[in-house]
Amino acid sequence: MKMLIIGGTGEMGKWFTKFFTDHGYEVVVWGSSGKTEIAKQMGVEFASDLDDAIRTSDVVVITVPIDITADVIRETAPKMKAGSLLMDLTSIKAEPVRAMRETAPEGVEILGTHPMFGPSIPTLQGQIVIMSPTKGRSEKWFPIMRNLFEENGAHIEIIKPEEHDKFVSVVQGLTHFAYITIGNTFKSLDFDVSMSRRFMSPVYEIMVDFVGRILGQNPYLYAHIQMQNEQVLKVHETFISECNILSEIVREQDIEAFCNKMTEAAAHFKDTPSALHRSDKLINAKISEFEEMIASVGVERGLYHNYSGVTHVGTIKKVTPRAVIISKGGKDVYLKTENVRLYTEKELKGWKVKNLPHPKRDISVLIPAEADASVFEKVIDNDERIVSTEIIDTYSGISDNRLSVTFRITILEESNTTKMQVDVEKLLCGLGCEIRG
Repeated sequence: MKMLIIGGTGEMGKWFTKFFTDHGYEVVVWGSSGKTEIAKQMGVEFASDLDDAIRTSDVVVITVPIDITADVIRETAPKMKAGSLLMDLTSIKAEPVRAMRETAPEGVEILGTHPMFGPSIPTLQGQIVIMSPTKGRSEKWFPIMRNLFEENGAHIEIIKPEEHDKFVSVVQGLTHFAYITIGNTFKSLDFDVSMSRRFMSPVYEIMVDFVGRILGQNPYLYAHIQMQNEQVLKVHETFISECNILSEIVREQDIEAFCNKMTEAAAHFKDTPSALHRSDKLINAKISEFEEMIASVGVERGLYHNYSGVTHVGTIKKVTPRAVIISKGGKDVYLKTENVRLYTEKELKGWKVKNLPHPKRDISVLIPAEADASVFEKVIDNDERIVSTEIIDTYSGISDNRLSVTFRITILEESNTTKMQVDVEKLLCGLGCEIRG
């Protein structure tokens, strides 16, 4: 099926271009920037004639800035063919769905959609996708899209557009507003965030990281989330009012009033024990990684730098709450602990397989004629020091009715090549093979 993604050269557009392409859709993209090179990099066509692409597509996806989404829908919907689907991927739902209902011709189905994640996530596994189908206008395509997302691990929530905007005004509107306000409070106080990490608790560290995560995103996107949802201002007013009330209680040194406010909020929250358990898991995950890093002193490990994307492989020499020192090729590299992630053994091997040169050795053996050479190949491959094994030659014209097979083994760079070859030869002999000279 042919799909047009309007806004397909943006970050979310690129994510969904890859997703739908991987699942058999013929994707065409269009973006107002006209960046045809982005389409080329993704291996898809850029719609040089947008109107024609709209008319001929089975699915049209709108993923443009929130403030222009409804306008783009109104321009696009009337040009679509009967039997096709128009869907948006926007953080608000009421206005985009209203625009689709008003302007999509009869026979064109519509589906409001809000992926609750950003383009940095690798897969849909465990992610929430909100959908707002319209009765009588989503009969064919809603099940198709729902099944596609669910089959790839997403959890689908169905909600009316107005209810969506009400919940999102808190889930995103309040959360982002609070974090951005905390960031600006740091600025107004001229507070040294980096220095404060020397005295941080796990809870403070996690909070600061989330503030930094939000501040490091596209400010225009977050401005639109705040300003395009009509219900956000009411949330702001309530939040600011509660801040003022609590601040006044502190100013008045009224301990009973403070405790009452906190107790009332906890009673409304209801399930604080579960929240404590979930947050403990998050805190313990951070602590356990740090403890594993300490236990790795003197051991070769891989560290992935979250900002530069560089992988550092070497022997860890020293670990503190602030820094980790790793020795690479005789040189010490100083990295901030907060900026790196420790590779698992599997990830480290995968990095080595992909990035390091690996020696190859050919081993020729005689095996019984009725034996399956591919079984021996799989057995050799089980050794973690082996990158890959392949059969490069077979010959059956042996006088004693045996089969000659040559295996080419690629050995992980760090392994002792000679010892590895000897070990594989011993393994094959133990399985009844005879080494050919």
